[in-house]
Amino acid sequence: MPVRTTTSEVPMTAVGNGAQTAGRPTRLPRSARRKQLLAAAQEVFVAQGYHAAAMDDIAERAGVSKPVLYQHFPGKMELYLALLDTHCDAIVAKVHDAMASTTDNKERVSASVRAYFDFVDHESEAFRLVFESDLRNEPAVRQRVERVAQGCIAAITDTIISDTGISRAHAELLASGLVGAAETAAQFWLAGGRQVPKAEAEALVAALSWRGIASFPLQGESA
Repeated sequence: MPVRTTTSEVPMTAVGNGAQTAGRPTRLPRSARRKQLLAAAQEVFVAQGYHAAAMDDIAERAGVSKPVLYQHFPGKMELYLALLDTHCDAIVAKVHDAMASTTDNKERVSASVRAYFDFVDHESEAFRLVFESDLRNEPAVRQRVERVAQGCIAAITDTIISDTGISRAHAELLASGLVGAAETAAQFWLAGGRQVPKAEAEALVAALSWRGIASFPLQGESA
């Protein structure tokens, strides 16, 4: 899979990037170096997958020596997990924000669906690390991937309970359906070559979900 270059990226060998100057490493603050290494690792992992990626490739992409890379990450797995943590937390935060952004439940559904479409459509293709990982059998990876669904379901569950008063078990089942529909539809849309304009695709999935969720009355309303 070809690696996309985003508009925010600067070649890692450029002087202004802080990677190296005339062949010599340039010192960066630890946080900046870590961010640089994670960005390089993401490109390599997305392009090659975990198993085919090598620390040599990541160091080269970052424009640093392997010892510098190992100063920040003891091994390839630690680097991969750090990336997963970043992107898993990001998608859960987006769904939480969707729930908190408004009291209009129809718009909440739309915002939740939009969060998934935005995630899979991002030029970094980071969603492949979360939804298409070739390490699903690795317990540490599986735990993080499962945390995405659990976190998103929990955010929507709390909102459904607050608004409808139905039991947690019922609310969790409804929330899992919404999350599953949004995730599956977003990936299907991307894999199919974005044949439907993004905004229209989001609206279609949101409308489908809303027509089901809206049938549950708010607290104080009759069914």
